[in-house]
Amino acid sequence: MSAPISEVACPTCGKAVAWTPAEKWRPFCSERCKLIDLGEWLNEEKHIPGEPALPAEQGDSGNDF
Repeated sequence: MSAPISEVACPTCGKAVAWTPAEKWRPFCSERCKLIDLGEWLNEEKHIPGEPALPAEQGDSGNDF
């Protein structure tokens, strides 16, 4: 007896994606949709609502690490 396959909508384009280990890019339908989503996060078009976890620094010390 096999379990029914769940489907989710690709967060980028809305295409149905089977939620199985065979789907390489899940929850995305393709690498393209995955990279579009990543670009939106990097461009700060998407964000998690709430207060920043770290306080903003006063000025730039030049040290990123």
